[in-house]
Amino acid sequence: FSAACPQLLSASCALILSLAYAHPPEGVWKKKLTWKEDWVQVWKTIKKEAWETKWKKVSVPIWKEVQVPVWKEEQVPDWKIVKKPKIEEREVPAWKDIKVPEWKKVTKPIWVPTKVAVWKEIQVPVWKEIQVPFWKEIQVPVWKEVQVPDWKQMFEPQWVKMGIPGEKFLGKDHEGWEYTSHDLWRKKLIWKPVWKKVWRTEKKQEWRTEKKQEWRTEKVQEWKTDKVQEWKQDKKLEWKDEWVQVWKPSKKQIWIKEKRETWVEEKVQIWRTEKKQVWATEKKQAWKDEWQSVQVPVWKEVKVQEWKKVWKPVWEKVWVPISHGHGHGHGWD
Repeated sequence: FSAACPQLLSASCALILSLAYAHPPEGVWKKKLTWKEDWVQVWKTIKKEAWETKWKKVSVPIWKEVQVPVWKEEQVPDWKIVKKPKIEEREVPAWKDIKVPEWKKVTKPIWVPTKVAVWKEIQVPVWKEIQVPFWKEIQVPVWKEVQVPDWKQMFEPQWVKMGIPGEKFLGKDHEGWEYTSHDLWRKKLIWKPVWKKVWRTEKKQEWRTEKKQEWRTEKVQEWKTDKVQEWKQDKKLEWKDEWVQVWKPSKKQIWIKEKRETWVEEKVQIWRTEKKQVWATEKKQAWKDEWQSVQVPVWKEVKVQEWKKVWKPVWEKVWVPISHGHGHGHGWD
């Protein structure tokens, strides 16, 4: 308070002294030079790393198409006369011994089977269809809610200690001594990932057995009396004329095939290989100049604000009492 308002403090002291004594003390007002601490804003030039785009000339390989003469083989049709063996067939007459069938009539006694009709009572099964109820087990799907464990990632705030390397300037005192610090520490708030177990509700399908009534058709066997005509086997003797086949030897003229080998000329198409000059496209490697952009790191000077502690001279007005016993009475001159 005294540094901020030195005039008010001197005036208060003079008032107290005037009240304590009958007459005010003698003195004079003097100016006193003091140094006051103050902070001023200055601009500091620092270097900041930046990236600058520069163009670089490079040679890149390219493929160039050129025409080169090549020989190409082609198949040309041609005719060639060849001799091939040929088998000729001809027919030659010949005699073959064969057997000729002949029929001869004979009379034979035979038993002729006959059937006599008779009636017989039998029980005939009859099937009758009826509807019978029955229970059928079926599987019915149902949904059931179950709790399934799950992991959920969450973030919790946490303070960590970070070091600031290097020497830091803290200011100067009134005698000009500089204050510096080394390797300061500061706190930094980070978010730390934490996995927490939660429960998630899911639906699970299950199958429940239920009974369902259905009707099925069944056959019930019944019996009824019926008459069936049957034939009873019998036989009787009869005479029957019959033709019997016999075989008689004979000769038959036939034709047999005879093979004879001959040579015939035939014109066969063949393929002859000929060479023909054609032009083929080939790729030849060449070099082409191109400009390529590259990022080059550069240092750029920027202005940053900074606070600097300074001492300013201030004239203060103080009351100096006059001392009569010492010298001139102005000890502050």
